[in-house]
Amino acid sequence: MYNEPIFLQPEFKERIWGGTKLNEIFNYDIPSETTGECWGISGHANGANRIKNGPLQGKTLAEAWSHHRELFDNEEGEEFPLLVKILDSKKDLSVQVHPNDEYARDVEQQNYGKTECWYVIDCEEGAEIIFGHHAKSQEQLAAMVEQSQWNDLLHRIPVKPGDFYYVPSGTIHAIGEGIQILETQQSSDITYRVYDYDRTDKNGEKRELHLDRSLDVTNVPHVNPVLERTQWSEDGIDKEKLVEETYFTVHHWTLQDKSHRITSENYQLFSVLDGEGTLTTDKGIFSFVKGDHFIIPATVESYMLEGTASFITSVSNK
Repeated sequence: MYNEPIFLQPEFKERIWGGTKLNEIFNYDIPSETTGECWGISGHANGANRIKNGPLQGKTLAEAWSHHRELFDNEEGEEFPLLVKILDSKKDLSVQVHPNDEYARDVEQQNYGKTECWYVIDCEEGAEIIFGHHAKSQEQLAAMVEQSQWNDLLHRIPVKPGDFYYVPSGTIHAIGEGIQILETQQSSDITYRVYDYDRTDKNGEKRELHLDRSLDVTNVPHVNPVLERTQWSEDGIDKEKLVEETYFTVHHWTLQDKSHRITSENYQLFSVLDGEGTLTTDKGIFSFVKGDHFIIPATVESYMLEGTASFITSVSNK
């Protein structure tokens, strides 16, 4: 039986809006000074992580999903369902929107649309996100986009560390400059750009917009999701449920000493936001540090955590 955590090698993505905070905060060996994304837990074809330890060392998470489904409680589906990223926005991201599953299958021939959620790790004072819009109808939305009425259309929200946002498919959104977030999402890389501030890439070209498809998939009117963040202590860990919805359940865990023995009915995804410690299974003791990403497979019957650390954890609900 596979009785140890699966540690994953991050994949990095250079972006026009990226910076160096992934190195400064998490000590990642980033490829450039415009590194925007760390794909920490991914089976996606555009950036599947390699496994760093154990019997499957050197294999990708996608290969593990395809050939060792018992590690994932024999969950159905052609692809690993979730993708966990850390983003560093030195500059504003484009204003964008993502399709739902049905649109992704029908139009993009992809298995998943993209519902996501954001945990704000850190940000500059005065940092903002764009979350939703003020149009009351599809006709008004199309007219405001065509007339570039961005200040009137887009809803801006100031953010601070520890904030959390649930971003269902169809939500117009953008991460503003000076923010680092952990994003838990469906395993999808479909993005429709609505507006990109008329900026150009290194070749002097404006990036492509996708206005027709953006208007197709945007929810009108925008409705802010209602979240009930609940906190409790369990197994020697302070826990907070951030969201529980169709595709995933996401928690924030704080470990301050030593947990009790923890059992789980499903595989769990972990990203270490801060601190360090050890994870113990019947197989042995495994160290983790800030910036690590790992999965506790369904074949691990129980485990213990020890140290001082905080995590974002998630499970698939599909």
